[in-house]
Amino acid sequence: MIENYADHSSNERTFLAWVRTVIAIVGFGLAAARLGQEKAALWSEMLMLATGALVILLAFLRMQHIRRNIAASELVDDNALSANAFLLVLIAALFGLIAAFGIHVSSQ
Repeated sequence: MIENYADHSSNERTFLAWVRTVIAIVGFGLAAARLGQEKAALWSEMLMLATGALVILLAFLRMQHIRRNIAASELVDDNALSANAFLLVLIAALFGLIAAFGIHVSSQ
């Protein structure tokens, strides 16, 4: 059995929630833009996909950081700047994705 299995699986579920969020936003953005009369600009699709990939990458890096903290033998400060910084950057990237969604849908 994996040591601290419940913590590791919770960490992975959080990562997968970020991935599902990106898939939903990007998928809905691509579908909504295709419903319009005009074809959306290719650059806006690429912007939305790149921003979504950035969110997933940041979520993965955050998951790896937390995984190392869970596996560490010594106690780790949960309010450390690195943990909070990862989350703030991830949320900023998510807002960037939402902005890219808005640009993509309105660029028709």
